[in-house]
Amino acid sequence: MSNFVSGFAPAIDAMLEYRVALGLSPNTLRYALLRFDSYCAERCPDCAELTKELAFGWLNSRTDAGGVSGNDTSAIRGLAEYVTAIGKPAYILPQGFYPVKNNSTAYIFTDAELSALFGAIDRLPKSAASTEAVVAPVLFRLIYTCGLRPNEGRGLLRENVNLINGEIDVTNTKKKKDRTVVMSPDMLVLCRRYNERGLPESEYFFPRSDGECYTSAQQDKLFKKCWADANPGVPDLPNVVTYCLRHRFASARLCRWLDEGADLHNKLAYLRAYMGHKDFSETAYCLHILPENLVKSAGVDWSALGEILPEVTKWAE
Repeated sequence: MSNFVSGFAPAIDAMLEYRVALGLSPNTLRYALLRFDSYCAERCPDCAELTKELAFGWLNSRTDAGGVSGNDTSAIRGLAEYVTAIGKPAYILPQGFYPVKNNSTAYIFTDAELSALFGAIDRLPKSAASTEAVVAPVLFRLIYTCGLRPNEGRGLLRENVNLINGEIDVTNTKKKKDRTVVMSPDMLVLCRRYNERGLPESEYFFPRSDGECYTSAQQDKLFKKCWADANPGVPDLPNVVTYCLRHRFASARLCRWLDEGADLHNKLAYLRAYMGHKDFSETAYCLHILPENLVKSAGVDWSALGEILPEVTKWAE
């Protein structure tokens, strides 16, 4: 007897029977399909066509419930592929739509949130005992505009910042992939002005008052304080951390290329090198965390992304 009750019950049952005929276990996707079936039975009990809106609606509900699993995406893709194979319409999620490496959900800032955040950073109170008010506006903007990892920003050595041509040598990086990034003209002007401030003698470009490098905990604490100041009354969001600036840089850059109709095969290689990623899956991670963030971009061609990104074969539990 079938446990499925939505309008998709016949298709799901037939798909699982087909998997059994192929020698595959029906239980691999059954539990994810039960969750999808319950969602459809509650939201649209008479729906029998798997549309893009329905697929993203369910995935977003799974994100709100604690996270999207690999089986969730595999199940909904498998169901859509089966339905289209028997001649019925269905929206098929692109291959590699969700990343493998991390179950946590990154927070992607909107334009308004980013503006409010930097406004709060710029309003940090000045103190003779701390360099935070001088360092933070430049440090966090550099991390964002250059797509740096937070530790690459706070640990940046003064000798590696070229204030003549705007080149930054990023060294001692994750997986030993040293690289050179170039500041935008506005960022270079800001860094030149910052460098003229009376900062402590230090080998670091962004020193604390004692000349040492800010720790990761100190940097994130300061970032979260500014976020809270920019969003009074909003509950603390654990996934809002300094690293979100890097995610925003990557997703915004790719969306811009997509809107421009650029050749993604070439552009993703540039983004990968610029951000110091070891392989394309790391670059893709920043772009598939939140479906709604990219689907709204006018130039997103998910079929093109499906050709570029590898098929997900195993997911972290």
